[in-house]
Amino acid sequence: MTVDELLEQYAAGVLNFNGVDLAEANLSGAKLSGVNLSDANLSIVNLSGANLSEANLSNAKLNVARLSGANLCSAILNNASLNVANLIRADLARAQLKGTSLIRAELIRADLSRADLLEANLTSADLREATLRQANLRHANLSETLLKGASLTGANLEMANLNASDLSRCDISGANLRDAELRQANLRHANLSGADLSGANLRWADLSGANLRWTDLSGAKLSGATLIGADLSNANLTNTIFIHADLTQTKLIRAEWIGADLTGATLTGAKLYATSRFGLKTEGMICEWVDLSPAGDRSIIQNFHSQESRDFFNETPPTIRIIVDAAIEHEANFALAGAYYQIAQEYRGLKQPPSMESGARRTVFTFYLDSDEALFPTAYIVILPFLDAVSTQKNISRMMEMINNEVVDNQNLKSLKSPQIVKELNILVEQAMSQATTIKQMKKNIEVAAKLNFCKAPSQIILTNSSAHTLIVHDNPLFGKRFINRSALNAASAYDDISSEPIKYILPSLNMVIDFVKGFHYINH
Repeated sequence: MTVDELLEQYAAGVLNFNGVDLAEANLSGAKLSGVNLSDANLSIVNLSGANLSEANLSNAKLNVARLSGANLCSAILNNASLNVANLIRADLARAQLKGTSLIRAELIRADLSRADLLEANLTSADLREATLRQANLRHANLSETLLKGASLTGANLEMANLNASDLSRCDISGANLRDAELRQANLRHANLSGADLSGANLRWADLSGANLRWTDLSGAKLSGATLIGADLSNANLTNTIFIHADLTQTKLIRAEWIGADLTGATLTGAKLYATSRFGLKTEGMICEWVDLSPAGDRSIIQNFHSQESRDFFNETPPTIRIIVDAAIEHEANFALAGAYYQIAQEYRGLKQPPSMESGARRTVFTFYLDSDEALFPTAYIVILPFLDAVSTQKNISRMMEMINNEVVDNQNLKSLKSPQIVKELNILVEQAMSQATTIKQMKKNIEVAAKLNFCKAPSQIILTNSSAHTLIVHDNPLFGKRFINRSALNAASAYDDISSEPIKYILPSLNMVIDFVKGFHYINH
C-alpha cells in the first residue's frame, strides 16, 4: 500500500490498517487520529507533526522513525518498537507504552504526562526536559538515560532501573521510587522532596545539593554516595545505609535516623538541629564539627577533638522503661493516652508518646529520649499516672543527693566527664519536681488513670543510658510475685492483705548510680 492509498482510504472512513508495510514512507503532518496501525512496519517513516492521537500502534515497528512534534496523545503503543526514534517535543500524554522499546530514542521536551510506561525499555534514551508527571514507569528500564531537567512529579518509578542515569536538576517530588535501582545515578540538585525512596539502591549516586526534604529513605542503600550540601530535613532515614557516604554540610534538621549505618561516613559540617544523635552505627566515621543552630546558619557550632565525635554520636538511645506487672485493659490504655497527652502539654521533654508492648502478664512502656541528661527528670514526670509515682520520685531525689554528696565529699567532678553535668542534672530535676506538682494539680486525666487497678499494679522503672548501662530507679517488692486468688483482688487490696508492714524500697548502691552517670555521653553545647 502506498501513502496516497492509505490517506485516501482513511479519508473515506477506513481506520483499520493492521499490519501495513510503510517503511521509509513520508507521512509528515498527516492527520490520522484514531487510526489502527497495529503490527505495522513503520521503520524509518517520517511522521513529524502528524496527528496520531488515540491511534493504535501496538506492536508496530517504528525504529528510527521521525515523530518530532507528533500528536500521540492517548495513543496505544504497547509493545511497539521505537528504538532510535525521534520523538522530540512529541505529545504522548496519557499514551499507553507498556513494554514498549525506546532504546536510544530522542524524547527531548516530550510530554509523557500520565503515560503508562510499565516495563518499557528506555535504555540510553534522551529525555532531557521531558514531562513525565504522574507517569507510570514501574519496572521500566531507564539505565543510562538522560533525564536532566525533566519533570517526574508524582511519577511511579517503583522498582525501575535508573542505573547511571542523569537526573540532575530533575523535579521528582512526590514520586514513588520504592526499591528502585539508582546506582551511580546523577541526582545533583534534583528535587526529591516528599518522594518515597524506601529500599532504593543509591550506591555511589551523586546527590550533591539535592532537595530531599520529607523524603522516605528508610532502608535505602547509599554506600559511597555523595550528599554534599543536600537537604534531608525531616527525612525518614530509619535503617538507611550510609557506609562511606559523604554527608559534608548536609542538612539533617529534624531527620529521623534510628538504626542508620554511618560506618566510615563523612559528616563534617552537617546541620543537626533537633536530630537525635543516638541509635546510630558510627564506627570509623569522620566528623570534625557539626552545626546545631535551628536555622543551620552556623551560629551554634560543636567542634570535636580526638574521639569526641564518638561520644556525641552513639548507637544506644537513652530510654525509660516502665514495666507494669499486669496486662493492660482498654480502659487503662485510653486513660493513659489521655494522661500522657496532658503531661506533654506541660512538660516539653515528653516529645512523643511511649511505645507499648503488651503481654499476657506484663505491660512495658518505653520512652525514647534525645539525651542522657533527660533521663532522671523525665522519669520523675512520666511515672505520675501510677501508684508507684511517689516512691519512684523519692528514689530519684535520693539518687540526686547521692550524686551531689559524692561530688562534694570526693571532688569527683572529673570522673563525671564534665563539671557542668551535675549542675545541669540538678536544674533539670528541680524543674521536673516543680512541673510534676503543677501537672498533678491541674490535669484531671492523671487523677483518673491513678484510680485504675492497672495503674496500682507493682512496677519497675528502668533507665538505660547511651552507654547501654541500666539503672533501676524503682522496683516494687511485690513485682513479679503471684499470690493465690490475687486475680480476685485489686492491686491496692493486695498491698493491704499480704503484709501489714510498710513496703521497703532498696536504692541502688552509690557506685551503681555514679557509674550510671559516668556513662552519659555529655557534650557541652
